[in-house]
Amino acid sequence: MLKTSRVKHELQLLQQLLPQDIICKPINDSLCEFKASIVGPPASPYADGVFDIEVRLSDRYPFQPPLVKFATPIYHPNIDQSGRICLDQLKMPPAGCWSPSLNIASVLIAVKQLINEANPDDGLMADISAQYKSDRTEFNAVARQWTIKHAIAKVR
Repeated sequence: MLKTSRVKHELQLLQQLLPQDIICKPINDSLCEFKASIVGPPASPYADGVFDIEVRLSDRYPFQPPLVKFATPIYHPNIDQSGRICLDQLKMPPAGCWSPSLNIASVLIAVKQLINEANPDDGLMADISAQYKSDRTEFNAVARQWTIKHAIAKVR
């Protein structure tokens, strides 16, 4: 009951809390599965890309963080080939900072911020993290190529 009323309340607030470049909707009127889309930040290698994200809530939500995963491939130090995301808000303490006071909107906003501000010191992809630190120009070029191939092509 707690989860159902909490999620219904969050659904009502999503449109108010999310910026225009993030959309999140339930899949088939589910209160457990959502599809979100984040537009890549301007002036970044992800600009103009639309990145689809899957959000799943466990039976223990909000006491357990949602499972959030990229469905659109993205070249990023903190996101692996399977779409898994290394982000403190998606981990339980003490390794992370998930708290029941967080919500779907705050998580998606944090994911958008991570897209633009990678944390290569806590990366999932060692080779991409190393490239991000040592050769940002090449990293940006590869990230842009991936964005064009996977996140812009589908929009057109």
